[in-house]
Amino acid sequence: MSSPRARLDRVTTEHDDAAAPPPELREEYAQLAEEVATHQVAYHQKDAPLVSDAEYDELIHRLRRIEAEHPELKSADSPTEQVGGAPSEAFAPVDHIQRLYSLEDLFSREELRVWYDRAVASLQRQRPEEKPRWLVELKIDGLAINLLYRSGELVRAATRGDGITGEDVTHNVRTIKDIPQTLAGENHPEELEVRGEIFMPSADFEAFNETLISAGKPPLANPRNAAAGSIRQKDPAKTAKRPLSMFVHGIGARSGLELTSQHEAYDQLAAWGLPVSPYTEILDTFEQIEAYLDRYQDKRHDLVHQIDGVVIKVDDFTHQRALGHTSRVPRWAAAFKYPPEEVTTELLDIRVQVGRTGRVTPFAVLEPVKVAGSTVEKATLHNQDVVKAKNLLIGDRVTIRKAGDVIPEVLGPVLPERKRRQEEPGRLREFVFPTHCPSCGAALAPTKEDDVDIRCPNTESCPKQLSERVSHIGSRSALDIEALGDEAANALTQPDEPNPAPLRSEADLFHLSPEDLREVRIWRDKRGKDAGPGQRELVRYFWTKNGQKPTANTVKLFAELEKAKQQPLWRVLVALSIRHVGPTASRALASAYGSMDKIRAADEEELAGIDGVGPVIAASVREWFSVDWHVRVVDRWAEAGVRMVDEVDEDTPRTLEGLTVVVTGSLENYSRDESKEAIISRGGRASGSVSKKTDYVVAGENAGSKLTKAEQLGVPVLDEEQFSLLLTHGPEGLENQG
Repeated sequence: MSSPRARLDRVTTEHDDAAAPPPELREEYAQLAEEVATHQVAYHQKDAPLVSDAEYDELIHRLRRIEAEHPELKSADSPTEQVGGAPSEAFAPVDHIQRLYSLEDLFSREELRVWYDRAVASLQRQRPEEKPRWLVELKIDGLAINLLYRSGELVRAATRGDGITGEDVTHNVRTIKDIPQTLAGENHPEELEVRGEIFMPSADFEAFNETLISAGKPPLANPRNAAAGSIRQKDPAKTAKRPLSMFVHGIGARSGLELTSQHEAYDQLAAWGLPVSPYTEILDTFEQIEAYLDRYQDKRHDLVHQIDGVVIKVDDFTHQRALGHTSRVPRWAAAFKYPPEEVTTELLDIRVQVGRTGRVTPFAVLEPVKVAGSTVEKATLHNQDVVKAKNLLIGDRVTIRKAGDVIPEVLGPVLPERKRRQEEPGRLREFVFPTHCPSCGAALAPTKEDDVDIRCPNTESCPKQLSERVSHIGSRSALDIEALGDEAANALTQPDEPNPAPLRSEADLFHLSPEDLREVRIWRDKRGKDAGPGQRELVRYFWTKNGQKPTANTVKLFAELEKAKQQPLWRVLVALSIRHVGPTASRALASAYGSMDKIRAADEEELAGIDGVGPVIAASVREWFSVDWHVRVVDRWAEAGVRMVDEVDEDTPRTLEGLTVVVTGSLENYSRDESKEAIISRGGRASGSVSKKTDYVVAGENAGSKLTKAEQLGVPVLDEEQFSLLLTHGPEGLENQG
C-alpha cells in the first residue's frame, strides 16, 4: 500500500489545474489531516510517537502543500495551525504569559535560500539602511520548556503545549541540576520567561540504557522520548534519577529588562547562571550560515546532545518585531532540518548469519526504507540477548537509526502500534534462535559458559565461516585485495552444484591459478528476451561464458594477490582472523617482534606485557597458534611468498619511544594508515582514544570529540606542521620551536 504522501502526490499532480478539489482529493485530505492529528497527540501528549520525526515531517509537509493549492479545504482547526499539542490532562494546565510559536521547517538549501532572501527583502523595505545579522544555533532534539522566574526565583515550569497553554511540570523540572532555582547576580526582572530545551545528553542516554538492559528492562527508544517521558513522570523522585540537562534558546515575557538582541539575551541569561548552548554563533552572510550547516552536519555525532537541524534567527529584536509572525510561526526564525537518521519500518523477519570466527549473529530483515541518504534493508541485532532486551517481535513496526556510515541499528518497537497488531492473529511472533548452524549443520553453543555469543564450532570446514574469512583477507584493513570481495569469496568457497569449491581452506589462497577457477559457476538471474521473472541459471564466474579466457576481474584478482604478498606483517596478522586481534593489536605485535616466527614463539605472559595487547589478546594469540590447521595457513602462505618479516628501516629515528599519540581529523599529507605507520615506526603508540595517558593529540580538519576531550584533559594539541616536527625530532623539536 502506498503512503499518504505518495497517494496525495499522485492525486494533486493529476488535478493541479482543476478549479475545485475533486472528491477523491477531499477524501485524501481528510484522511491525511486525521492521521497528522493522531501523530501530534501521540508525540506531544503521550511521548509515544507512532512514526519517526522524518515521516511526520513528510506528512505535515504534504498537508501544507494541499492547503496551499486548495485553501478552501483548510479549516481553523487544521493540524497545520497547531503549535505543539494540547496539554495532557495528567498535569495541571497553565497559560504562558507570552505565546510560544513553532518554527517553519526547511528541508533543503533552496528552501533556506528562499526564506533568507524573503526575510532580507522584507527588512530592506522597512529599514533600508540596516543589514540583519543572524544568530544560528543547533536544534536540540528534546522537550521544549518555559521557565517563569519572579524576582530571580523559579516559580513555575511548563511544557510548550499548544503554545498558549502548557502543562505544569515544576516539581519535576526542579530536580534538574542545570536549572537554577535562584538566579545568580543582581537586577533580576520582576517577571521573566526563559525558553529552553530539556534533553538527555547522548553519552548519558547510552549509559542509562545499558543500566536498563542489565536490569532486564527494555531500553528507551531515543533521547528525545527519554527526556519528554522523564519530565512527565508523576513522581519527581523518579525524574531526579534521570540524567537530564537543559540549554536556553529564547526569552519570552519580561518586565524591567531592556535587551536589544538575541545574543545579548543569551549573555545576560548566562550571567544569571542559566545554561546557554556552546554551539551558538553570530553570522553576517548566507555563505557563513551554509558553512555552519556543513560543519555541524559533519560533527553531529560528536556533540553533547542529539540534534536534527539548525535554527537560524534574526539577531536584532527590532528587526524581529519588524518581521513579525504569521498565525503559527515567526517570520524572523526558521529551522533547517538535516536528512533524517531515524525512521520507522516493518520488521519482516529475524535471521542469523555466521561470521568468520564462527559467531552466529541475528540480523533484522526490514521493509526497505531510505534513511541517512541510503536504502536500508538489513540491520544488525548483535546477539539473542539484545533481541530480548530490545523487546522485538517479528512483524513489529520498528524504529531504525543509521548515522552517516554507521551500520544500521534497530532501536526498538513502536509499542503503541504493537497493541493494534496483537489483535490480528499470527501477525506477531517471537524470534527463536536456531540450535544448528545454517551453513554446515553443526550444533551451536557458546565457547565459554558465560559467553553471550553463540558460535559454530566447525571453524575449519564450515563453508560460511571460510567464505567470511576469505572476504576479510581481501578487506582494506587486512591485505587490501580489491577484487576479493564478498561475491568472489562466495564463488571460491561455496559454489552451487555440480561444481566443487576450488578453495577448501584459506591456506591455499595464494596457491590458486586462473586455470583452477575455469569451471567455477554461480547462480544468477537469467537475462535476455527469453528470461522469465525469477528464472536463474548457472554461469561461469571467473572465466568468460565460453570458457576461453579469464575475465578482466580475474586477471586483476591474481595481480592483487601477488601484490598482497608484500604487505607489512601487521596486515598479515589481521588477515589471519585471530579473535580480538584487529589493526591496533596487530601493529603492536608487529612492532614488538618484527617477524611471525617470533610472535609464534612468544609465551602468553610476554605477549600480555606489550602495550596495546594485554592478557585477553595474548591468550587469544596463543590459543590460535595452538591449532594445527591455523599453523598450516601461516606455513602455506609463507611457502607462497607472503611476507612474514618486517623490514627494519635503520634510518628511521626512534623519536617517539614510549609516547602515545592520537591523530584525529584529516591531515593533508598523511592518510589515517600513514599517520599510524609513522608513529609506530618511530617507537610510539598510535592510540584511537584520548586519556590522561595520552602524550599528544594531532588535530587535522574536522577534528571532533577527541579534540574536545584533549582540551578538557589538558593534553597538548599539535597541528600537522608540529606533528612533522615531532616525528623528525621528538618532543625536543617542539620545545626548540617554542
